[in-house]
Amino acid sequence: MSLASVLTGLGGSAVNVALPDIARGTGADPTAAEWILLGFQLTTTVLMLVLGRLADVFGRRAMYLAGLATYTAAALLSGFAPDAWTVVALRAVQAAGAAMLLTNSAALVTDAFPRSRLGEGMGVYVASFSIAGLIGPTLGGVLADHLGWRWVFWFNVPIGLACLAWGAAVLRAAPPPGRDRGLDLPGSLLALVSLGGLLLALSEVTRLGWSHPVVPAGLACFAVGLPLFLAWESRAAHPVVDLSLFRDPAFSFGTLASLLNAVARMGMVFLVALYFQAVRGDDAVAAGAKVLPLAVAAMTASVASGFLQRRLTPRALAASGAAATTCGLLVLLLTIAPDTPYALITTGTVLIGLGSGVFLPSNTTELLHGLPSHRLGVVNAMRLMLQNTGVVVGTALSLSVITAPLPAALHGQVYAGTLAHVSADAVALLVTGYRWAFACMAAVSALTVLACLARRRTD
Repeated sequence: MSLASVLTGLGGSAVNVALPDIARGTGADPTAAEWILLGFQLTTTVLMLVLGRLADVFGRRAMYLAGLATYTAAALLSGFAPDAWTVVALRAVQAAGAAMLLTNSAALVTDAFPRSRLGEGMGVYVASFSIAGLIGPTLGGVLADHLGWRWVFWFNVPIGLACLAWGAAVLRAAPPPGRDRGLDLPGSLLALVSLGGLLLALSEVTRLGWSHPVVPAGLACFAVGLPLFLAWESRAAHPVVDLSLFRDPAFSFGTLASLLNAVARMGMVFLVALYFQAVRGDDAVAAGAKVLPLAVAAMTASVASGFLQRRLTPRALAASGAAATTCGLLVLLLTIAPDTPYALITTGTVLIGLGSGVFLPSNTTELLHGLPSHRLGVVNAMRLMLQNTGVVVGTALSLSVITAPLPAALHGQVYAGTLAHVSADAVALLVTGYRWAFACMAAVSALTVLACLARRRTD
């Protein structure tokens, strides 16, 4: 599970860094270049619920191996793509494969480990994403510079084939599914339309603005589709989402904590790297190096969290992790300035990394432990869907807030990381926006702590 998670994480972060080379090599216009990234993110998120349900019905091992094969084949074909929109289409296929992997990974780990060792297994599994975050950006830059943009996709192929062979050899075949094998096609369609509309609107609002027709249309799809989805699911014979799960306060607060934590901390690497470029004038390589302590802290804490679960409950660790993230955000809020010493910024980011590294495996263990096997897939899919939704919401919120004090004409310089070369007054306004963003994220992170504590009181 961890090797395949490294594979998907490397693929995503490498493409992020190599996007300018891919755009030049394929002749992509700005819209196509954006959709090379956006299409993957949207497709992965909107398919998770449906694929989680399919995995519970037809078997997680089969779905996982199919996901590996799909991801690897799409990566191979992407390297042969003749133009940018072919890359976009193949990235969507690759995203479907990634969704099959992500919805099944934590569920397979939960099935494989005894309760006494589940925390350790989950900690190593979650740490694999941090490893990908450390290696991926450098790998993407090296491949694009020295071998060409096609190798940003082709390097996935040998790793994917190795994962496929290894998975086929070691993954146990699950027992036959029970009688609950029906599919909810109307519910699946409503989930795709409503969630897809929300994510499309939030992803495009920074570039297009709130008045562009795409943004209100997407929000309208969500506003209309969500009540219809909930109404249908409440009476469906084989629902995509079993709403009865939310009658358990512990489950409800746990999933809420997943969403809030993602909103509060998932955009931090991007925000801090952008600060070093737009405020301090660093280049992309230097800015990327300066945020590495966050990923290192998250990886270390993820591995350690499993051993800590021998002494503390996963719920207590999840609350502690959320509290550490809140403290890190408060450090950044209180110290951020055009000339803040790097040591102070690192203190804040390391606290955020440690907090997220402890929270994620602990909260995942607590949510999945004790569930019947036939529900693991869809519950894990809900967790990941909410987490990915939180990423989009948090990114859209933070980008809108940090640029709010600035004139619209300067927003492009912020995203390009060149605002430091415009004027000191513009930089001061951007720092004000950063303070507002950190305040919002700290408030959301504090709500995560409250959700974890509320879940503990209901036991």
